[in-house]
Amino acid sequence: MKIELVKPTLEHKKEAMEFKKSFLDAGEKVINGSEMLDCMESYEEWLAHITMNASAETVNPDWVVTDTFFVLDKNRKIVGIVDFRHELKGFLVDFGHCGYSVRPEERNRGYATEILGDIIKIAKEQGLDSINISVERSNVPSVKTIIKNGGKYKRSFEFQGEFADVYEISL
Repeated sequence: MKIELVKPTLEHKKEAMEFKKSFLDAGEKVINGSEMLDCMESYEEWLAHITMNASAETVNPDWVVTDTFFVLDKNRKIVGIVDFRHELKGFLVDFGHCGYSVRPEERNRGYATEILGDIIKIAKEQGLDSINISVERSNVPSVKTIIKNGGKYKRSFEFQGEFADVYEISL
């Protein structure tokens, strides 16, 4: 299996909205790594938001420079989404350098492992020595994905009544 990470464009609008709908139809309200695609009604507004946050000159002062990617399968279907945060500050120290989600009907096919592997390559290219990634303890498939990519347990924290663990991946 081979995936491709691509920057969202206006041409992705129809499929991106179908991607978002697949989560809502599955009863999921949060799309991790989507930079608020799950919260915004307008695709154009979301696209402007992620475009601004991708540049040091225009990033929201309460955020960090972040690259957001759609994950395409070999047929160019959006099967996932991932964001890579170039640095950590504030609450992001707990949440880590990236978040990602795989479309509900595409899970358990190895996509998450490939996504995280590709983000590790991007982080190396950016000159980082390690990345942190957090996961809710109850999300066993994601814990396995992180460990498979070299994650080592670092610490725990509590968020909204649920425990999460932070893993570090040396690059």
